[in-house]
Amino acid sequence: MSADEELAKDLGLLSAITIGIGTMIGAGIFVLPGTAVARAGPLAAATFVIGGVTALFTALSASELGTAMPKSGGAYFYVNRALGPLFGSISGWANWLGLAFASAFYMYGFGEYVNDFVGASALALGPVTISAAQMIGLVGAALFIGINYVGAKETGGLQIAIVLTLLGILSLFTVVGLFNADLESLRPIAPEGTPGEVLPVTAIVFVSYLGFVQITSVAEEIKDPGRNLPLAVIGSVLIVTVVYALFLVVLLAAVPNELVANNETAVVDAAELLFSQYSVFGIGLGWLGWGLLLLGGLLATASSANASILSSSRINFAMGREKILSPSVNDIHERFGTPFKSILITGGLIIAFLLFGNLQLLSTAGSVLHLIVYGLLNIALIVMREAEPAEYDPDFEVPLYPLVPIIGAISSFALIAYIEPFVILLSAALVVFAGVWYLLYARQRVESAGVFVNWVLERSEEMPDAAVAAADSVRPEAARAATGTDGGDFRVMVPLANPRTESELITLAGAIAKQREGTVHAVHIVQVPDQTPLERGAQQTERIDAESRKLLEQAREDAETFGAAVETHTVLSHRSFEEIFDAARTFEADQVVMGWGPTSHGRAESRLDELTHDLPCDFLVLKDRGFDPDHILLPTAGGPDSVLGAETVRLLRTEFGSRVTLLHAVDEDESREEGEQFLEEWAAENGLADADLLIDDRDVETAIADAATDATLLVIGATERGLLSRLVTGSLVLDVLDDVECSVLLAERARKRTLRERLLGLKKDE
Repeated sequence: MSADEELAKDLGLLSAITIGIGTMIGAGIFVLPGTAVARAGPLAAATFVIGGVTALFTALSASELGTAMPKSGGAYFYVNRALGPLFGSISGWANWLGLAFASAFYMYGFGEYVNDFVGASALALGPVTISAAQMIGLVGAALFIGINYVGAKETGGLQIAIVLTLLGILSLFTVVGLFNADLESLRPIAPEGTPGEVLPVTAIVFVSYLGFVQITSVAEEIKDPGRNLPLAVIGSVLIVTVVYALFLVVLLAAVPNELVANNETAVVDAAELLFSQYSVFGIGLGWLGWGLLLLGGLLATASSANASILSSSRINFAMGREKILSPSVNDIHERFGTPFKSILITGGLIIAFLLFGNLQLLSTAGSVLHLIVYGLLNIALIVMREAEPAEYDPDFEVPLYPLVPIIGAISSFALIAYIEPFVILLSAALVVFAGVWYLLYARQRVESAGVFVNWVLERSEEMPDAAVAAADSVRPEAARAATGTDGGDFRVMVPLANPRTESELITLAGAIAKQREGTVHAVHIVQVPDQTPLERGAQQTERIDAESRKLLEQAREDAETFGAAVETHTVLSHRSFEEIFDAARTFEADQVVMGWGPTSHGRAESRLDELTHDLPCDFLVLKDRGFDPDHILLPTAGGPDSVLGAETVRLLRTEFGSRVTLLHAVDEDESREEGEQFLEEWAAENGLADADLLIDDRDVETAIADAATDATLLVIGATERGLLSRLVTGSLVLDVLDDVECSVLLAERARKRTLRERLLGLKKDE
């Protein structure tokens, strides 16, 4: 599978929410209670609640950004898009290294739990001593790096099973603990010296909440992201916070605090103590409690580590796509189909961190780097809201804006102050490195300046000189060489399947993209049989790559003849025609240029989609009989689709020097003079005042058929009749299609329509 291939949206709500829960319920709750209780006593439960509330503010911001920009890379992508590539570099490196630190922490915890079972001894290598937990963690890390390198198959169901098993084990422990709880064990709630430890301990245990933003890293693959992504992100934080708080309160109420404090496997020892009070046929059940919580600890730490390694490769992919890292980092293994370089680099970091770190260092380093990312993410939301870029249209909006992102940013950055100074200095050094990396390496390669920089530069006359100078100084060289703004924001997507029609579609799209200074996105949609999982279909890399490479390379050559920028993608899907609309959302297309399909019925979408969905963007549908824009005929009776047609005609006229004829067929209630006045005014309003104007008092179909005899291209608006009307009387577009010999271009503007409009329509055909 090549680096520019994409998977269709196949992750449902349950799969998405288990990504968050499975990553969060890990070593944080199975290893850190010992440290938390030793420093904060019973207030340890409060530290997990504070951590959860802090995470919730960021979860709300991440949900809005995720529904507005469902792209691979998650938090990194949002920061990069909003604040620009300098902060994108900082957030990308922080997220990547933070995941490596967290993975090392998870594997260290994994080693503690395995060692509780095998009882290994430390290993002395000269002056260096490696603890038993570290040795086991290194073996485990190598195993999971190898699994990700080779590429585990069908892991979605396994992740759900692991999460449900963990929740079941924690629930059983909680129930048994409740039967043995003694509230006196929680007194004093705040022993002397512990209140001052609450926020420092919160900063340590915050590593337990690193999973929820990883859901946004797979936003491109989530079904109905506008609904499911916020539910998964916010829901996973709420569920995990409740589980953590209840579990820890019961733990401290059911067993002596001394058993928990400074004990990395405290929950196993507590479970053995609690379950030993019960027996079946005279056999004590202490072994059952010990075994269940040991299994839970192993599953939780292993699951979290594996999910973090997987997530890191997605961040590398996004950084490579934006050229902050070399795209070669995302090279795909010819045999396994995995980003092997990214996995090996991340794996090397994890092993190094394991060798030279301890539990507290690894957990706090992971926490600080992610807190930096979360703080920037909240600021990114504020920037997108205030700058209001045209493409920013979230399905979910943060309540109580701007209070929520402001609190989210302040609380994230504030927690960093409670980390030990060495870790803060280490994290600061990594931030400086990321900034230098951008200035010395990435700045010459990236192309997008980001929303904030463009916003400042567009208001250079109103802004302080220092702000303008700072924005200009960090702007990418490519943007500086162009016009001082991003440019190229207009995206024309061309879904490709048939090489015979590809050239004409790319010609049309390339001309439009060139005139709008935009980008052509050539998307090859490869249909996989319903019986074959997409992951399995993706393994057929040799066939898919050969087919896509040939088709997309020809598309690139055709588009580049116009001087238009081109991006190519391959999408694997169980659908073909329907996938076009999801792909348009995924690639944030402003316009789609597609061929006339078997389901075309006077509108771009199928009849079912017409009833249930609005178009994601404007559509141009070409019935190709040899694309020739020499003489364009545009019939109009007004309306948004005809306006889109006029916009397209203007672009084609500029590119090809086309002759343009506007046609208006007067109806029964309109005189010829009124028709002439309408057409003259409409032509002037739509920048076509110099076009040939033609008035016809015959029926629309006959008028168009006669006028088209001299035309090489007919541009016509989508039907405005409702679905029920068309089922009975047909569609003008379909009738005309058989009456003319030239190519026909159907123009349909994206807009909201009520169910009544979908069924009955409000206007006559144009």
